[in-house]
Amino acid sequence: MILLVRGDREYLRAPGEELQTDLGVLTVPEDVEPGQRLETHLGEEFVVREPRGPDLFDHFERTGAPMMPRDVGLVIGMTGAAADDRVLDAGTGTGVLAAYLGRVGASVRTYEQDAEFAEVARENMRLAGVEDRVDVRTGDVTTELGDLADEAAFDLLTLDTADAPTVVRRVPDLLVSGGFVVVYSPFVEGTRDAVDAAEAVGLTDVTTHETIQRRMQFDDRGSRPDTRGVGHTGYLTVARLL
Repeated sequence: MILLVRGDREYLRAPGEELQTDLGVLTVPEDVEPGQRLETHLGEEFVVREPRGPDLFDHFERTGAPMMPRDVGLVIGMTGAAADDRVLDAGTGTGVLAAYLGRVGASVRTYEQDAEFAEVARENMRLAGVEDRVDVRTGDVTTELGDLADEAAFDLLTLDTADAPTVVRRVPDLLVSGGFVVVYSPFVEGTRDAVDAAEAVGLTDVTTHETIQRRMQFDDRGSRPDTRGVGHTGYLTVARLL
């Protein structure tokens, strides 16, 4: 898949597919390359761009509020998630986090309880080009914990579910020594429960951060943070197994 970009317009297409807009019609060549410039039959130009993480975030089919790229960046930065890591993820949703982790080269097994949401996530993984690295499974991860504990341990657990504390209590059975668990929650009550669970099973370096980002506004009057919204998305709790 490639992006056809003109100003603030972006259209996702596969080679051979057609784009029809008020600016005209064009067919994407089979041998299209990033950076190439294509013209519609009206002579209007589009630039070809290869989709990256933020582009996929914008173009994924959504089944709810996805994790924001800034939160994904914190997960990767605070855990050092890297190529060849084995990741257990729960609460797939749209699949933004799973896709990002797959694109850095990790092997991800992710659980989504809603079968329709899981199918959308699988299609999003195909769109991201990580279907060979991200295994989207339909089911409740808490019912699989016994079997998962019998497998080779995971390097990273990422949890975006209401029952995350239940999984956190099993972290010693699931993680390699030095591995991380991350819990994302939009509500502080669930965050406190996750912290209590992490401390109860002896995890170390337990920290929680509220993720807030403010966009800057620059105009003729001066410079200041944008006054629209407070930029809160959720709480990230990170803990580590000795």
